[in-house]
Amino acid sequence: MKAVQVRKAHELVIQEVEKPAIKNPTDVLVKVKRVGICGSDMHIYHGTNPLATLPRVVGHEVAGEVVEVGPDVTSVQAGDHVVVEPIRYCGSCYACRKGRPNVCESLSVFGVHEDGGMREWFVLPEKQIHVVDANLPWEEIVLAEPYTIGAQATWRGQVEKGDTVLIQGAGPIGICILKMAKLLGGTVMVTDLSDERLAFAKENGADLTVNAGREDIQKTVSEWTHEEGVNVVIDAVCIPQTFELSLDVVSPAGTCVVLGFDERPASISELPITKKEVTIVGSRLQTNQFPKVVKLLNEGKLTHNGLVTHKFPLEKVQDAFDFIEKNPDKVRKALIEFE
Repeated sequence: MKAVQVRKAHELVIQEVEKPAIKNPTDVLVKVKRVGICGSDMHIYHGTNPLATLPRVVGHEVAGEVVEVGPDVTSVQAGDHVVVEPIRYCGSCYACRKGRPNVCESLSVFGVHEDGGMREWFVLPEKQIHVVDANLPWEEIVLAEPYTIGAQATWRGQVEKGDTVLIQGAGPIGICILKMAKLLGGTVMVTDLSDERLAFAKENGADLTVNAGREDIQKTVSEWTHEEGVNVVIDAVCIPQTFELSLDVVSPAGTCVVLGFDERPASISELPITKKEVTIVGSRLQTNQFPKVVKLLNEGKLTHNGLVTHKFPLEKVQDAFDFIEKNPDKVRKALIEFE
C-alpha cells in the first residue's frame, strides 16, 4: 500500500509499505478516505515539531471506512464510517488517574509519535475509533479531530451561556474554537491580523471581530464588556505578546486558556493574576471530546461552512504541502483524498 512519510526535514515521500493486518482481538482495520493537513503536520515536515520523531507517516485528522474488525470488537462493524481519536495512553499514571489521558506521561499521538493516517490502510484499537453517520460527507467528518481541539479549549475555559469570550487567532483552530463557543452560548470576539480570516470568523458566528494590527484590543474589550473584561480568553495565536494580553483583558474571576508550544518567556506580572483571581490553564489535544463532537456532527450542528478550502489526491501530496507552505493566507484546511 501507499503511505506518505516525512523522512527528514523537507523530505516527503510516497512509499510502498506492507498493508497492516488485525493482530489483536480488539483491532479495527480501516480504509482511509480523507486526511486533513494540520499545522503540526507542517511543523513535522519542516523539522520544527519538538514532539515528533522522524521518519514518520503523518496525519492525525483522519476519516475512513471500516473493512474488518477483531473478534472482540463490539462497537464497530465493517462498513461503518469512522473518525480517529489519535491518542494512546497508559491509563495508570497520575494524569490518566485524574481523567486527563491527553497529557499521559507516556502519551503517544497517531501521526506524531507513531505512524499516522496518511496511508491507504491502518489498524487501531477499537477504543480509538468513533462511528459517524454514514450519510455525512467525508469532508465534514474528517474535521472531527480539530473540532475536539475547540471542544477541549472551551471545556478548559469552562465557557457557559452568557459568557464573553475572546479568541485570539482566526486560523483553523480559532474557527473550531469559535464554533464550539457559540454552541455553548458564548458571546464571542475574534482577533486576527487578516481581514479575510476575520470576515470568515464573522460568517461562522463571531459577534465582533477586531484587526489586531490596526485596532486597540484592550480599548475595544473595555467598551465591548462595559469595562468588566472578557470572561474567557482563549489564545490560539500563542506568542508571548498574546499571552500577556490575555492577562490584561480577562475579567475578575476569568480564565485564560493557552494552546501554544512557544518556548519564549512572556513577561507576566503576578498582580493581575492575584487581584482578579484569574485561572490560567493549558489545553492540549482533547479529553473525552469525541463523543460530543460526533453527536454534533450527526445532528448537523457542526459543519465546515467553508473551512475546507483545498483538496488534493494522494499522488499530489507534495503539491499540497508546497501550496500550504507558499500560500498560508489562502488555505484554511487542505485535505488529501484517498480513493
